Amino acid sequence: MIRRGERGSMAVGRARTGTRSSPGRSTSRPVLLLAFAFSVMADPVSSVAYAIEAALRALDGNLALLLPTMGLVVAIVALVITNYSQLVGRFPEGGGAAAATGAAFGEGWAFLPIGALIVDFVLTIAISVSAAASAVIAVLPELAPWRAELALLVLLAVAGLIWFGHLGRAVFAVMTVLFVGLGAVIVAGGLGAAPAADAPAVGGSGSAAFVAVLLAFPVAMALATGVEAPSSAIAELEELDDDGRRRFGRITLWLTLGIVGCLTLGLTAVAVRQGIGVPEPGSTQVADIARASVGTGGYALFQLFTALLLLSATSSSLQAGPGLLKALARHTEPDGSRAGILPSWLWPTNSHHVPYRAVVVFVALAAAVVLAAGGRDQVLVLFYAVAVFLSFLMGLAAMTTFSHAEGRTASMLMNGAGAGIVAFTLAVNLLRGLPLVSLAAAGTIALALYGSWVRASRPRGIARVAVPRRGG
Repeated sequence: MIRRGERGSMAVGRARTGTRSSPGRSTSRPVLLLAFAFSVMADPVSSVAYAIEAALRALDGNLALLLPTMGLVVAIVALVITNYSQLVGRFPEGGGAAAATGAAFGEGWAFLPIGALIVDFVLTIAISVSAAASAVIAVLPELAPWRAELALLVLLAVAGLIWFGHLGRAVFAVMTVLFVGLGAVIVAGGLGAAPAADAPAVGGSGSAAFVAVLLAFPVAMALATGVEAPSSAIAELEELDDDGRRRFGRITLWLTLGIVGCLTLGLTAVAVRQGIGVPEPGSTQVADIARASVGTGGYALFQLFTALLLLSATSSSLQAGPGLLKALARHTEPDGSRAGILPSWLWPTNSHHVPYRAVVVFVALAAAVVLAAGGRDQVLVLFYAVAVFLSFLMGLAAMTTFSHAEGRTASMLMNGAGAGIVAFTLAVNLLRGLPLVSLAAAGTIALALYGSWVRASRPRGIARVAVPRRGG
């Protein structure tokens, strides 16, 4: 335990260095970049599987407004990524919004984005396994009565792979690549096919259409979840110096935007061109798009790859969430000092450096959410994106503060615009009522962590706990 009056410092990952790892650990830069990029972009790429359908449902099935809605979503994602590219430049050792918030406003404020990230991780796990179950049910509809049970089985399977650490991560990175490749084939096939005779014209006009898009796009902002991952995950690149991590982080951010943006707009265009609206019960819109584009054989393969990608997104959050709890757990540093604010039983790792008890905590929380929603991903989407947008808001507000203090007017305007649009998106989502549950959960967790921090005599370094830490 950290005794009162001892103002220690939190362990937040490796020490600040500009050194490289030993030559024996060196890896080809292009190979390392691709492995890193595709292992952290699984979450936003997987969101394509349900974000487009969520937008269409929010539009009451109005296909004519779907493309402008998703175009607005991609534009906001691009603005967030532009700002996070600056954040990566300022914090090349990782930490993301928590590090930026702590540096700008004081370490106590870092608990807001940390609490938001914990909620986001739980929801990402729950919605990903539920969407994976939906992808399987679209091919095997006889499994529909066991939707929640199937989602839980998927959750346990991913947790089992996570137990083996980096081996599981490599497998899931390959899944992301497979989905992106086949997704490109689906888009090409759908755009190359003759349009449906009853497909609606693209567009819509008048104030009613504008209001409809304005109210619908926040639901589809689930697409933005995970785009912040490189800002924290770059801490794992111990082979690189600060400049190298900045470069890898920024390349990954822009590669994510290119892939997610092209897939989203491409699949949306196919849906509009082929007149693929709200799916029948037991199917998904992305499944119907695949069937119309490449036929039954390609459709089944695409559903398999979709399910595998969603497992990859589950894996990403089942690594990041427990890692965050581990970083916050009480433990003894190599120099004999005590650090941490959460119970010490969250600290131990297995032989693969996986904090297995923290993994069990996230599995249990996600399982409860899955059961509460009956394994229905489109229900969970209504609660989604709120927590991560709170994290975005804190990070962008911090960047605005830095730019103002340094007299960089252009950057301040861009950061402020990003913060304003993120705040608007968050507000519109909260007006729908249900997302207030997500915000309340994030705030409750933040307050609980803050209380533990105060009782531990406010150890320094709390703003950097989102930096991944190797070993145990």
